[in-house]
Amino acid sequence: MTTFLNLLAAEPDISRVPVMIDSSKWSVIEAGLKCVQGKPIVNSISLKEGHDEFVKHARLARRYGAAVVVMSFDEMGQADTLERRTQIARRCYDVLVNEVGFPAEDIIVDPNIFAVATGIEEHNNYGVDFIEATRWIRQHLPDASVSGGLSNLSFSFRGNEPVREAMHTAFLYHAIQAGLTMAIVNAGQLGVYADIPKDLLEHVEDVILNRRPDA
Repeated sequence: MTTFLNLLAAEPDISRVPVMIDSSKWSVIEAGLKCVQGKPIVNSISLKEGHDEFVKHARLARRYGAAVVVMSFDEMGQADTLERRTQIARRCYDVLVNEVGFPAEDIIVDPNIFAVATGIEEHNNYGVDFIEATRWIRQHLPDASVSGGLSNLSFSFRGNEPVREAMHTAFLYHAIQAGLTMAIVNAGQLGVYADIPKDLLEHVEDVILNRRPDA
């Protein structure tokens, strides 16, 4: 991490843009924070290891001047319902703002994008729940941003690139309407919403928004 970021720092056209430091190991993230220039983004922190570790990592990120991606995890695991997403987002936001003194505009909540159309009924609402969680966060957690990993949505359609592209494009369109501020996307697998064929758009939105055929 240190070697890579030091190489980036030597390239003026690259070093002027924000760097997102991503690792599952906090020691690697902190090594990056020590050498990165400007204002980085830490990907990520969460309540997965409990309140104390969450606060510790948040305070270190703030000391280095970094924004943070806050994953929708807690001690019980990933948030996979609208209720769990909003509960964890509220808890994390309150701890960061009120306990750590973290600037709200440096909080990026990731409410978890999961695969839809897996054949498991419990997964059918994953798309619309993310969109509604985004809407809730933007309405109730002042100045916080919202992000998500877009490609997760279409894992069930691996190998069917036209459908995956249409799903990503339509989902991003609806999520932005709900207040999504950023996303991890493959720009080469993203189209224009207005250009999606009408019949394909209807099918992918039925899946994303969990609309019944007779709705």
